[in-house]
Amino acid sequence: MSTESPAAVPAAPAKIRLRHLQQAKEQGRPFAMLTAYDQFSARVFEEAGIETLLVGDSVGTTVLGHSSTTATTHADMLVFTAAVARSVTRPLIVADLAFGTYETGPRDAVLHGIDLVRAGAEAVKLEGGAEVVPQIEALVAAGIPVIGHLGFTPQSVSAHSGHRVQGRGEEAAKKLLADALAIQEAGASAMVLELVPARVAAEVTAALRVPTIGIGAGAGCDGQVLVWQDMAGLSGFRGKFVKAFADLRGELLGAATAYRAEVEERSYPGAEHSFD
Repeated sequence: MSTESPAAVPAAPAKIRLRHLQQAKEQGRPFAMLTAYDQFSARVFEEAGIETLLVGDSVGTTVLGHSSTTATTHADMLVFTAAVARSVTRPLIVADLAFGTYETGPRDAVLHGIDLVRAGAEAVKLEGGAEVVPQIEALVAAGIPVIGHLGFTPQSVSAHSGHRVQGRGEEAAKKLLADALAIQEAGASAMVLELVPARVAAEVTAALRVPTIGIGAGAGCDGQVLVWQDMAGLSGFRGKFVKAFADLRGELLGAATAYRAEVEERSYPGAEHSFD
């Protein structure tokens, strides 16, 4: 019988940092990201071991009732970023720079990035390729970590003519890779690849030093992200890239229907729910 002691298993970090995502890429260990906008979802996801929480501008369409993320304001992002940041301690918190807060140039990007950091963000995310290199460089120089976003970029949905896969065809794939390399060299610590052919996303991932996070980009990315209401089956969205891991909409509908029925028949509140 061997007397050698088993290899020590590294302890899970008490706090997830960007360096842990980099280590995960280097070790070939996929990591998970989910959106979060409030204390209850954020705390559940922390308990589930989700490494990274994205306070996305998708809050405009998933919580605030807008038809596009371009309606999400900087003020919205500050409120929801602060709510998540106050609620958890372990996950890395990433917040989106809202539409209109960085396109006008590096100075605006830094000023709005500072606001998000003060609200609790530990990195900011912005959309675009080579055209946003000056903004990324300015943010990084100001000490604000940046995550890029390539492929389908929701803030440019009109320019994309709708929700369409990006990077198809040789020229489009080359441009995607060139943009990825450009924002990496500008200082981005990671990047989201959205609605990109799996083969192209895998090639980009292999070419980069920094981690990629896929959404509709296949299993070859270093991490994966979903909007939590899609992941939990609350939104009812059934895009090709989405897997609903629960039927939260059905559960909530059933609970609300049962509540209404018991109120109407006066079985709720019962004696056990009432005070003497």
